[in-house]
Amino acid sequence: MLRAAVWNAWTQPDLFAQWWIPKPYLCQVESFDAQAGGGFVTQMSEDGKSFVPHMDAAFLAVDAEERIVFTNAVDSTLRPANPVPVSVTGEVTLTDHVEGTLYRIVARHADTAARAQHDELGLLEGWSLVTAQLAELIED
Repeated sequence: MLRAAVWNAWTQPDLFAQWWIPKPYLCQVESFDAQAGGGFVTQMSEDGKSFVPHMDAAFLAVDAEERIVFTNAVDSTLRPANPVPVSVTGEVTLTDHVEGTLYRIVARHADTAARAQHDELGLLEGWSLVTAQLAELIED
């Protein structure tokens, strides 16, 4: 995977919607401003007709083709939030690798209880699924 392609999939709403939520669910991007202080709002659907809220989050750092930090601890308008089921801050880093791009995402939680709750809800499985979808999108 080329780093620019991964970056585009993270920063272009039409591409982001194609991998952000595990299939068979569909993603709809309501708003998307990939810059520090910008926000994004996504919805999800099982049937493609009825969409429900998925995430209302803010970008904290957006360093071209290197790093994205986002959180749902504040919403897309930078207001403090209490997201359900858990707040998380994600940091994505991209670096060149001999075989393409080294893609790393770290999820940070307020405490061990929040981390345990997110783990119980399938954090690792969910990120593994969407990362595979991201790779599939880019490699096509």
